[in-house]
Formats: sequence, structure tokens, C-alpha cells
Amino acid sequence: MTLPTEMRYVDLPSFGAPEVMTIARKPLPELKPGEILVRVEAAGVNRPDIAQRQGVYPPPKDASPILGLEIAGEVVDVGPGVSEFSIGNKVCGLTNGGAYAEYCVLPVGQALRFPNGYDAVKAAAVPETFFTVWANLFQMAGLTEGESVLIHGGSSGIGTTAIQLARAFGATVYTTAGSKEKCEACEKLGAKRAINYREEDFAEVIKAETGHGVDIVLDMIGAAYFEKNLASLAKDGCLSIIAFLGGAVVEKASLQPIMVKRLTVTGSTMRPRTAEEKRAIRDDLLSQVWPLLDSGKVAPVIYKTFAFEDVVEAHRLLETSNHIGKIMLKLA
Repeated sequence: MTLPTEMRYVDLPSFGAPEVMTIARKPLPELKPGEILVRVEAAGVNRPDIAQRQGVYPPPKDASPILGLEIAGEVVDVGPGVSEFSIGNKVCGLTNGGAYAEYCVLPVGQALRFPNGYDAVKAAAVPETFFTVWANLFQMAGLTEGESVLIHGGSSGIGTTAIQLARAFGATVYTTAGSKEKCEACEKLGAKRAINYREEDFAEVIKAETGHGVDIVLDMIGAAYFEKNLASLAKDGCLSIIAFLGGAVVEKASLQPIMVKRLTVTGSTMRPRTAEEKRAIRDDLLSQVWPLLDSGKVAPVIYKTFAFEDVVEAHRLLETSNHIGKIMLKLA
């Protein structure tokens, strides 16, 4: 296969609003051992992309500076030591950066086959949220059948994924969202009760609904919800923090509930994890979650797909939070 010498990509000449992004050209990325080169057909648009564009979430030193963390497309070259995939295979995966481009390098341990019947847009909507939810809700917080979970931001890409996976594995799901429409969408996905945080106190609703609290809270708000999250947990419960949309510094809060209820507070980000850690998540997804995707029991929720050239509009939409599910870019 003859590859071009250059590719189009989304350039970030300075930090700031969506308008700072432009389409530019540069040479294709070089392959290292254990990597595959993918001709990108679709890419996901995620909150970390916004943070990187704003200059508050720099990529790791060894990662591509190009925006974007998830792709789907066709393998066009393989690096030394790669045996899992071959040229011509269709793959999706969690990148270390570089997804907003026509070609992207993908570590083989973070690559997955398309779920059955999926096109590139649908396949590209899976990796970032499914890696994040599996690592934080299942591996770290240990959600199991029969337990209950409160998922904040239920209508987001993370939220719609977490609701479906929690229900698929036998948990009772409560969630928060910011409108009647979003709450209804969350309940259709499997939430027992969706709480409109603009109209109700979620901690009071959880207490009324459960009597004792939930086993796990999956939170991307941070400081603004910290005390109410602790109040919403049952004894031996776990608060898993994955983002700080409501601030990272808690000014005043009582830590007493952590001791009295024997609570665990944990959290993580995905980008700094090692290749081995990401491969372990990938392997779990293939064995535990891919059968659910193959059968249609679980599926990514896609709100809108933009052309690659309309990346500015895609970022603008994500920043409004007026969507339910994922926002995607289509390149081919």
C-alpha cells in the first residue's frame, strides 16, 4: 500500500476558544515497535480535548501534541513486533493523542476490532468512554451485581456509557442530569431514577429512594458535589472522581462521613496510565464488554456527527452541554 507523504490534521497554534483550531498539513507520524498506523475514518470529541485546547491539560511528553484520544479506521502499516493486527484490518482504539488527523499511530495494546455490525463512526464512539468507565467504575470502585450507583452527568458520553454498563452487570442506577429531556433519556437507557439537579437536591432524593445511600458514586463534578456525594454513599461506599467540572479544590467540607461510614475516595485520569495498564483495560473490555456490544445489549449513544472540517463547531457544541451522548468527527 502506497501512503501519502503528508496528512491533514487539526493544528493548535495557540490555546484558547474553538476558533484557534485550524486545518493544516504535516508529514505522517512515524511508527515505533508495538504500534500500528491507522487511516482515520472517524474520531471522537471529548472533554479532555477541550481542556488541552484551552492549555490546561497538556499531553504526556511522549504523546502526539495533536488533539484527540479515540479513533476508528483501517490499519495501513504495522510496526516491529506487531502480530495482533494486519494491514487492512478495521480497528478502533484509545490513542495517546493524534486522533484529529487523517492518519494516527495507535499502540497495539489499546486497539480493538470493530464490534459486530459497527461502522467507523459508531466504533470510534466507544474507546474513550468505555476505557474510562471500565477502569473507574468496575476495576477501581469494584461495582458488582446487586449494588447501586449514582452516576453524575448521566446524559454525557461517560454517563450514557456508565448507565448502560452498570445495568448490564446487574446494578441499580441513579443519575443526575440538567433537563427533563436528559432525565428521560437516562431512564430509557436503564436508570431507575434520573434526578434533575436544577430542580432537586440529589442527596435528598438518594436518601429517600434508598434509605441508606448508594454503594458507589461516579463523579465528574468534583468540589461542588463533594459533601453531597459523601452524604449519598452507604456504609463502605466508594466515591470515584474522574473530572473536576465543578472545581478541584474543596474549601470547606466535613471529612467525618469518610470515617463514620468507612468510605473510600478514589479517582484517576487515563492519559498518564502506562501502556501495560491500558492493555489490561483493553483486555477486560474485549472479554467482558465486547460481547455486549456485539449483541446490541449496550451501544454508544451518538448525538451528532460533524465533518472533519467542522471541528470548531463540534467543540462549540460540546461546550454548551446541550447534547445527549457523543459528538463525533467523520473523516472518510
